[in-house]
Amino acid sequence: MAPDLKQLKHLRYSICVSGAAAGLTVKTSAQLAQTLGKAIADEGHILTTGATVGLPYFAALGAKQAGGTSIGFSPASSLREHLRKYRLPHDVFDFINFTGMNYVGRDLYLVQSSDAVITVGGRFGSLHEFTSALEAHKPCGILLGSGGTADLIPELMQTLQPPDNDMVVYDTDPERLIKKMIKILDAKYKDIRKQIERDEHWFLGRDVMDNPPARAG
Repeated sequence: MAPDLKQLKHLRYSICVSGAAAGLTVKTSAQLAQTLGKAIADEGHILTTGATVGLPYFAALGAKQAGGTSIGFSPASSLREHLRKYRLPHDVFDFINFTGMNYVGRDLYLVQSSDAVITVGGRFGSLHEFTSALEAHKPCGILLGSGGTADLIPELMQTLQPPDNDMVVYDTDPERLIKKMIKILDAKYKDIRKQIERDEHWFLGRDVMDNPPARAG
């Protein structure tokens, strides 16, 4: 089946959902995480997570149920290690990147591989991903009312006064939060989006540009 050219010209963002793998917020905010994943898929973008259980799992489940793309970044170095050593799921991912970096290194790799990071619930691991995203100048979304790290971040931001305050957005509604994130990303990548929509192959060498291959079919 030939690819949908309209889809090829749509810039898809990789949006990370960061949240607790265990604890109280998993019980209270599972549906919120699932709605976040669904909203990312419904908007035509890619969900990234730490390929783990808890809230990230529910986000990945929501994305897959909506027909979206779910990519997991595992702390393990292989599928066997992912399943046996770390006891992590595999069923809700289109692709698992086996980083072999354990949890701390995995967090940084996940953040750097994502265009934006959204925090729902969370514990110290989610705080690590949030601060890493902030330091990397990534847009950050905070789902207020989901408990844990997410509800502590506004106070931390006020007390510590980090740079890039305008890159952090808040909302209590998952779908509104996703739309806010996409608006920021659309503005950030406005030039690239226009080039993709105009089918400009600026990334190819001049010899290919002057002698483009014939289209199949």
